[in-house]
Amino acid sequence: MSGLRILVPVKRVIDYAIKPRINKTQTGVETAGVKHSLNPFDELSIEEAVRLRERKGPLKVDNILALSAGGAKCVDTLRTAMAMGADRAFHVEVPDSNDGGMEPLTVAKMLQAVVKQENINLVLLGKQAIDGDQGQTGQMLAGLLGWPQATQASKVEIKDEKGTVEVTHEVDGGVETLRAQLPMVITTDLRLNEPRYASLPNIMKAKKKPLEKKKLEDFGVEDKRRLKTIKVTEPPARQGGGKVEDVDGLIGKLKELGAL
Repeated sequence: MSGLRILVPVKRVIDYAIKPRINKTQTGVETAGVKHSLNPFDELSIEEAVRLRERKGPLKVDNILALSAGGAKCVDTLRTAMAMGADRAFHVEVPDSNDGGMEPLTVAKMLQAVVKQENINLVLLGKQAIDGDQGQTGQMLAGLLGWPQATQASKVEIKDEKGTVEVTHEVDGGVETLRAQLPMVITTDLRLNEPRYASLPNIMKAKKKPLEKKKLEDFGVEDKRRLKTIKVTEPPARQGGGKVEDVDGLIGKLKELGAL
């Protein structure tokens, strides 16, 4: 295998430090006038792609392509990805909406087309976006491509020049290590790495890196809606706790609640 050609899809979401508010129509969270940033799990994917290049392993990284679909402000997200180390970017122009953007299957079909057009052999993407929290895109993409997949990766290693990849991830009671051959899809989890800050020189360099405008039609994909959000509401307020005087009082309270 000649080298790694990595695709890293990224998404512009409400900043993780902002407490989301339900919009007036109760169809989603309020996005107007709210700080947005790069989805945290996607930051991990960009960082890991750059680290694969820096490790100078059995396979060199030929190219890192960042991609984002959304309105004009997605360009800022892509510039951040390029400042972190991506070589180039695709901005797929899709109108902004309050319902979380395109559905996972639509995104997966779009990425499938990009993989084929750009001869990608490794897709690194966050396990989920923190707005919709659906966590489906990576698995759907692997299914459409017929590629092996490893989800919620906490460690990624390229083992040899043939493209053997070992991925470690957490499971109930421990960790599991998976081995597969490229091409493959890997989704990233928080324990994988600690993303770097984009330095000012790299931010300036990112402005000169190629960023291409695309449309869904370029990939033969339609933004078809299959899901409908009926209603979004705040979770019920938690009830306050109570105090007991002694152990006998605790036992009596537990029996009263049916816990004993």
